[in-house]
Amino acid sequence: MPSLLLVEDDPAVRSTLTTFLELEGYGVEAVSSTREALARLSSSSYPIVISDIYIDDRTVIDVLGAARAANPKCVVILMSARGSMETVMAATRGGAFEYLAKPFELDALLEVLKRAESSMVADEEDEDVEPEEPLPTEMIGSSPKMVEIYKMVSRVAPTDALVLIEGETGTGKELIAHMLHANSLRASAPFIPVDCASLAPTLIESELFGAVRGAYTGADRDRTGVFEAAQGGTVFLDEIGEIDLNFQLKLLRFLQEKEVRPLGSSKPRKVDVRIIAATNRNLRKMVDEGKFREDLWYRLDVVRIAVPALRERHGDVQLLVGFFLKKYNERYGLDAKVTESGLKSLCDYTWPGNVRQLQHMMERLVILAPGGRITEDAVDDAIRASSPREEAGETLAGAEAEQIRKVLAATGGNKSRAARILGIERKTLYRKLERMGEA
Repeated sequence: MPSLLLVEDDPAVRSTLTTFLELEGYGVEAVSSTREALARLSSSSYPIVISDIYIDDRTVIDVLGAARAANPKCVVILMSARGSMETVMAATRGGAFEYLAKPFELDALLEVLKRAESSMVADEEDEDVEPEEPLPTEMIGSSPKMVEIYKMVSRVAPTDALVLIEGETGTGKELIAHMLHANSLRASAPFIPVDCASLAPTLIESELFGAVRGAYTGADRDRTGVFEAAQGGTVFLDEIGEIDLNFQLKLLRFLQEKEVRPLGSSKPRKVDVRIIAATNRNLRKMVDEGKFREDLWYRLDVVRIAVPALRERHGDVQLLVGFFLKKYNERYGLDAKVTESGLKSLCDYTWPGNVRQLQHMMERLVILAPGGRITEDAVDDAIRASSPREEAGETLAGAEAEQIRKVLAATGGNKSRAARILGIERKTLYRKLERMGEA
């Protein structure tokens, strides 16, 4: 058992904790003031420090800082009967492993210590890694499929060709539309995105074409439509597969004539805009089912860019992790690190929500990762929290757990033999079984 430093000014509490911890096999050095604690920490380092927050005129945050300075991997457990948002925030920012509110059950402290020991063992085997940082660009990725998209964008962007971008939700279709606009001759003119799925069929015509005063109840002034507002620029029609069949003919006529007729007006107006459309649906199938006009489909299908799902972009997850890690560390003034096992878990996950899901996951992990370290456990916990109904096999941890169970069953529960078959140390197998709740 590791030796630990206990900082507690209440003699009764100090005595109780010391006796309990020693009976559990820990070596305990107990002090009653922050001055004594800082003196011990100046001459020795401890793997674990347990300290009350409110002791004397010195703040326990000084103790926390001294403990981490003496041993950067020191686990600091704080406790207090006067917890507040301020103390919890200070403890979290200072890198405290856990914060216990007094009074607490001694078994609760023991459970925290066990977790701390597991964390220290994992730290020895799981070094921090620096994910490769991509070059600044709107789209992150260097896989062959992404390179093909970059080549397509470079050829199509300078033209006025209508582009249809296909891909699952969260793959970055709007970013590609931005790239097409930014690299076109229209780059200095407006880029206006329109989410077709969020517009009711009765509103989409006035939104895109505009309306004159009195055209409908509540129209107390002329309204400029998106197509006119984007004059000289680009309009991005996202989720175009959601447009009502009745409006599809009017959109087709606009694409052919480049004229708009605002609601309530008898005069068409010429506009000069480039149209980029996107969908997460199979428009060809919708045509066959009678849910999308075939003539509109042919008009849209001039240049098609198919955006791959993140699970198809082998190697790009590491680039994206590095990008989002840097982004959210800078945004929140943090210094989170990704461990080797954490990066492997991120890279092995299937990401059904694609890049958008990874982005939100990295923001969560940077903010909440224990001790600022994004480990395999932290990643798997975050995945389970965001996808509670996913089957266990969807995560690396789930697939690994299933394999461990099969091998154990095949060896009749012989853990030593199972570890040899799995190619891991027996202690590693025990640790994995603990995480699975099957130790």
